[in-house]
Amino acid sequence: MNNLLKLIGCVVIFAFAKADSFAQNTSYWQQHVDYKMEIDMNVNNYQYDGKQELVYTNNSPDTLTQVFYHLYFNAFQPGSEMDVRSLTIEDADRRVADRISKLKEDEIGFIKVNALKQDGKKLAYEVAGTVLEVQLEKPIAPGEKTTFNMDFKGQVPVQIRRSGRNNKEGVALSMTQWYPKMAEYDFEGWHADPYIAREFHGVWGDFDVKITIDGDYTVGGTGYLQNGNEVGHGYQDAGVTPAKTKKGKYTWHFKAPNVHDFTWAADPEYVHDTLEAENGVKLHFLYKNDPEIKDNWKKLQPKTAAILSYLNKHIGQYPYKQYSVIQGGDGGMEYAMCTLITGKRNFGSLVGVTAHEFAHTWFQFLLATNEAKHEWMDEGFTSYISAAAMNEVMDSNKENPWTGSYRGYYRLATSGKEQPQTTHADRYNLNSVYGAAAYSKGAVFMAQLNYVIGKENVAKTLKKYFNDFAFKHPTPNDIKRTAEKVSVMQLDWYLTDWTQTTNTIDYAIEKVEEKDGKTQVTLSRKGLMPMPIDLYVTMGKKQESHYIPLRMMRAEKPNPTPEIPRTQQADWPWTHPTYTFTIDAPLKKIDGLQIDPSGLMADVNPDDNTWKK
Repeated sequence: MNNLLKLIGCVVIFAFAKADSFAQNTSYWQQHVDYKMEIDMNVNNYQYDGKQELVYTNNSPDTLTQVFYHLYFNAFQPGSEMDVRSLTIEDADRRVADRISKLKEDEIGFIKVNALKQDGKKLAYEVAGTVLEVQLEKPIAPGEKTTFNMDFKGQVPVQIRRSGRNNKEGVALSMTQWYPKMAEYDFEGWHADPYIAREFHGVWGDFDVKITIDGDYTVGGTGYLQNGNEVGHGYQDAGVTPAKTKKGKYTWHFKAPNVHDFTWAADPEYVHDTLEAENGVKLHFLYKNDPEIKDNWKKLQPKTAAILSYLNKHIGQYPYKQYSVIQGGDGGMEYAMCTLITGKRNFGSLVGVTAHEFAHTWFQFLLATNEAKHEWMDEGFTSYISAAAMNEVMDSNKENPWTGSYRGYYRLATSGKEQPQTTHADRYNLNSVYGAAAYSKGAVFMAQLNYVIGKENVAKTLKKYFNDFAFKHPTPNDIKRTAEKVSVMQLDWYLTDWTQTTNTIDYAIEKVEEKDGKTQVTLSRKGLMPMPIDLYVTMGKKQESHYIPLRMMRAEKPNPTPEIPRTQQADWPWTHPTYTFTIDAPLKKIDGLQIDPSGLMADVNPDDNTWKK
């Protein structure tokens, strides 16, 4: 009896242990940070002194014995990982090339940590390129908070990539990745990636930032300005005259709730315009006082409001009360509550880059995937929705606004150089391969999903995805499961083949012949990636469609063209290289057959998708 009780007890303990493990593996948690920072910027030598207080909350089930900070500006030094990678990759980014290797001491970037304490006690740390490795004085247990205090000094590099001083359009300061930033820790562990070239991953939190700078400079960026009446520059209330500090400087005080980054830009020649947009959101526009660009920047403003309305409608409501479009940087790059873009563009390009970067707010700053690992979810989904937004806002009226993305994907898929989208963003053999995989193939993932599950289901999927995962860090499985829940179709095959392999889609109309007074059609699957098939038949002025479901989907999509009669055929198992079905009409009445006239299925060889008499 005692042995039996012991056995039962062991089984119960094992069951509880397994249940606890299962709960930890399926329950969602994320860390939290609260930053308070004060910096004093010297606009003559581009150096700044900073103080940072960071309250870190460990919401994980793990006890932490170390933490890591990103020191992004250290990338802009000869011999850095970014420098060496740019010098050794076959197709270096032209903005970087060999420029870092040639920087002088007063042109490099750096963040130097002068002191670091945890709850008042000094910490041991080591700088490893763009990462600060910190051993904790006291481990942070699950559910505990701790406070880090840091004194640091920075130097703004010559504008090379994203950050820097005096960009090619003369903007003085593009302050991105400028502060010691706590690395993300999640269910996969620490994400202390070195800054080599690609995007970022951050911890959600509240920022309280004070920037002291020469009084002639106008500042814009992340968050809500707390003291507009003190600094002026278009932020003050009417009739209020701002006053400089005794050193001829202003201190700009910003607060940003629930963001995972903080960016700002400053220039003594900024024009500052505002526009009230949908739901009380104030749009800020800061651009150089340059007659050549003024008209375009004025016309940009109502278009930005229209883009906001489109994104609100088709993804979800923008949750903040301000957004700033700022001239700066080295192209276009998204940040929390703002973007930095180069401003000397034709009008279409100016609206296009704004639409893309604004859309990143949803897919990078609200649906904040780990871009180093899942870059296609951010860049691709952003490219997908911004192309659709531009199509409407610019009255383009294209039936397929993603044709550019499809062309980019086809070049990639037939190049012989493609790597799976699961490749880490820094590990692609070529920058061009990364770009096509992240932007083009990522956009086609969403555009083609319209073909697989139907346009209405994709529209519902985007909204549910946003509602379920905003202010979290969704993974590829989350977008797949969302689409499955909306469409009631099985889509693991789609996520797997499209993102984890370089399998291609290639179908053909193999044979068309008459048999027993009817038309028999044989299709072939030449590529490894399977798809359901929409085949349209033209008979004089009449059309009909034949839908061939993919068996592993376990369901069928709605008729995408309800005005055309559709016949649903038997399932096609992907193992079968050919599929034959019958059209209830003699061959002489058939004028033509076409697989997917919408062009949404990314068939790498569409020439054999059409048959004509």
